[in-house]
Amino acid sequence: MSPDHLLVLGLFLAVIAVPAMISAYSDGRRPLVGAAVALAAVAVLLHGNTRQPDGYRLADIPDAVYGVIGDMIR
Repeated sequence: MSPDHLLVLGLFLAVIAVPAMISAYSDGRRPLVGAAVALAAVAVLLHGNTRQPDGYRLADIPDAVYGVIGDMIR
């Protein structure tokens, strides 16, 4: 996987983890699954950022997301 794919996967996992943790908290359960997904998101984001030679800046994220979407469409 390219660093862009890892960045987008990590962002997707982070977005999915937030509702899972909120749902578990509102039901009175421990947010174990949400925390595990959030931990996986951080790991994937860090791995993608270290594979990029200069790392990612905030302005690089939209280009990476659109590039990955373009790769999926092709």
